Amino acid sequence: MEKEYCQDCSRREHVFDEGRGIFDYDERMRASLLKYKDGGRREYGDFYAQAMIRYGGIDLRRWRPQAVLSVPIHPKKKRIRGFDQAGYLAKVVAEATGLPLCCGYMRKKSVTSAQKSLEASIRRKNLKNSFEGREGDWQIRRLLVIDDVYTTGSTVDAVSEEAKRHGVENIYFLTVCIGRG
Repeated sequence: MEKEYCQDCSRREHVFDEGRGIFDYDERMRASLLKYKDGGRREYGDFYAQAMIRYGGIDLRRWRPQAVLSVPIHPKKKRIRGFDQAGYLAKVVAEATGLPLCCGYMRKKSVTSAQKSLEASIRRKNLKNSFEGREGDWQIRRLLVIDDVYTTGSTVDAVSEEAKRHGVENIYFLTVCIGRG
């Protein structure tokens, strides 16, 4: 089977196994995501989640994840934003696919700089040890991680690293957008 990699995945190794972004992260999608995240337009989240299910469906069937986990948001950021944008997407995806949602499995324990404002090498350092998983074996071997944007993979890698510490073997991601940088 021929594999298609984004430029980031062809340049360096990642902790996750495979993933997919549904839309290119261009100016139009950046503006749309901003309305969703900072404008509280939850109807955008419904549209995005349905697109993730529809256009990521082949991958989801092939990956056969056992559960869904959203990239955690720090409580301070959630208070400012008013909701958890990745959590909202994950909830819709979990409900539509019949997969359990991993609530309370992982938290973001430190406030970090916004990833979008940092260079790739700094992004990895910015997230080092910022996620903490609930203690014990999670009893999940194949996990689907949901986030809004994938640019360098640093966020998904940091979450994946922590999930693997808790016994997860295979980690896949779905995002609304993916950068083509």
